[in-house]
Amino acid sequence: MSDHITPPFGSFPAVARALDVRDELAGPVAETLAGWGVQEAAEAVLYVDTDPEKADTAVFCETYDAPPEYSANCVVVAARRGGEVTMAACVVLATTRLDVNGAVRKHLGARKASFAPMDAAVAETGMEYGGITPLGLPGGWPLLIDEAVAAAPHVLVGSGRRRGKLILPGRALAALPGAEVVPGLAVAAARPDAAEPTAAEV
Repeated sequence: MSDHITPPFGSFPAVARALDVRDELAGPVAETLAGWGVQEAAEAVLYVDTDPEKADTAVFCETYDAPPEYSANCVVVAARRGGEVTMAACVVLATTRLDVNGAVRKHLGARKASFAPMDAAVAETGMEYGGITPLGLPGGWPLLIDEAVAAAPHVLVGSGRRRGKLILPGRALAALPGAEVVPGLAVAAARPDAAEPTAAEV
């Protein structure tokens, strides 16, 4: 860890370039960073050390002085059409709510879409409950990113583990393999923590 790196927001006990502390990340996340073809994007990712007991969005934001509008939730969705189920990940700001039955279902061409069960999301991603992140998702999964996330100068997402988070430019998330920016993916939430539909998120 380095105390010479200043994050764009928040107050964290330790900050480092994610590429320099890949051992702190879940395996799939570390592999994605190491093999990311967009070197500039990979180098822009910061890792901040945080208490795993305070990983839930609302508690996290209060503890580390992290603005909810810069925090993003990665939600795993199961889309069903006929007898087939497609898993997808959606990234929305913590101040909004994912429009699962509208925008997500229509975009994926599904008859029904719902939040994936936590145990299934964890098993499929190889990441920890409460730490699922857009980086390192299984190949072939649709990765839908709300336009507000892509436009944000920086957003905070999971590290693949409950301990620690990643901070990176929204445009870097949009540059991930398979990522697609979807207008209207999220709708306004009544409160900052209303975007938390399941534990399988940041």
